[in-house]
Amino acid sequence: MGRTDAAAPGPRQGEWPDGKLLGEGSRSRKPLSRAQIESVLSRSVAGISVIFALQNVPTVLQQYGEHRALGTAAMALVLGLAIAFVVVATVVKACVRVSTSIVAVVYLIAIVAWPLAIEHIPVDVSDKPWLWYLCTVATSCAAIGFRLRWAAVYTVVAPVAYGVVRMHPSGGGADLLLASLDVMYAVLLGQVVLIIITLLRTASSNVDLAQSNALAQYLYSVRQHATEVERVEVDSIVHDSVLATLLSAAGARTDKGAELAATMAGNAVSRLLEASEARPDDEARVPFSRLSTRLRHEAAASSAPFSFRDHSEPRLTLPEHVSEALFAAALQAMVNSVQHAGQADVRVARTLTLSASTVEGCHVEIADTGVGFDACLVPEGRLGLRVSIQERVASVGGFVNVRTGVGRGTIITLSWPRPRDQARAEVEAVAGFPSMDMQSDGPASPDDPDQQPMPGVAS
Repeated sequence: MGRTDAAAPGPRQGEWPDGKLLGEGSRSRKPLSRAQIESVLSRSVAGISVIFALQNVPTVLQQYGEHRALGTAAMALVLGLAIAFVVVATVVKACVRVSTSIVAVVYLIAIVAWPLAIEHIPVDVSDKPWLWYLCTVATSCAAIGFRLRWAAVYTVVAPVAYGVVRMHPSGGGADLLLASLDVMYAVLLGQVVLIIITLLRTASSNVDLAQSNALAQYLYSVRQHATEVERVEVDSIVHDSVLATLLSAAGARTDKGAELAATMAGNAVSRLLEASEARPDDEARVPFSRLSTRLRHEAAASSAPFSFRDHSEPRLTLPEHVSEALFAAALQAMVNSVQHAGQADVRVARTLTLSASTVEGCHVEIADTGVGFDACLVPEGRLGLRVSIQERVASVGGFVNVRTGVGRGTIITLSWPRPRDQARAEVEAVAGFPSMDMQSDGPASPDDPDQQPMPGVAS
């Protein structure tokens, strides 16, 4: 019909599939995502960098007092500014990779330039160069700013470069063993930080992928459901109007029959045009009395008399699309009763009974004392009961119960929403274990879920 997208019955924004509005306490927390993880990691690295930089200030001042090299003072200033840039970038959530990459690159340049900065200084530096205390900061920033491959290379290259400087006279002239221990420690620490960051990024990416796949599957299911609902509607129209018109036209033998067929054809075209318009608003609610009034009118206008009874509670409302489905299904059941319950010379009692309450839901019962039928022998190609009634009601979340037998009459009950015991029995049947009777002989408890208001039925 060209309205599948508009007819998609999926849950609206802020609503569960069963139609219940989300309350303040039922909103789910946002799942993990790559963007959130990146923000947490970058801010953690920025915080650690500030702490290490502040702890390193006394060492920088002490060593500058020993060798008085302006080059090392410039290194400390540039690294400090780069770390400050990282902090600002993580706060404003912009240029995070650029700022962390700058710290890593500046640190590596400082390592290489260290021997040149104090090459001609006669004062020996007996302690570790202050750059050692920022090695972990540099490798952590590389893990944030570089790609995985280059970050892994950096966690090895930067400590090795420091080890070479450590054995140089400008770095204290340490022996190979001591320098190697410092290098191994820095490499292991950098690799651990890189592994943790990589694992968190991978996990968050997998969560995002799973969420995306779940959303895509949900949208696909919604489209499939919308297509199925529209198929049921089209099949119902074909059976209720088009097929009946064709049969009437095929059997017309007189002018009056031809005129009747033409009238039915006009009605069929009108129904098809109405179906091409938008579906009833799923959010709109109508009084149950509207359905009662329409069915009362149809019962009175029927060619065979129907006794009408209405036991519904006043001021009840239900969704408009549900009201339309119940009306169309009930009307088709009445037509079936008139056409198949008995011959014109056979007296058949027919009743149309409505009941509705906030506890029991809505029920429309169409009963007759006609010839009945064997439901197992109904051909698959017959659309009246299967499509126009059962599938039409099921498409809006209801259930149809048919009680009949040859010579015993027919009772068709349309229920909405789906009765709890019926839903429970279907779930238990799928699970493979028999249903257990949980009812007691005593009075119902106020906390009994079966005595609570049915969802969707409002007073």
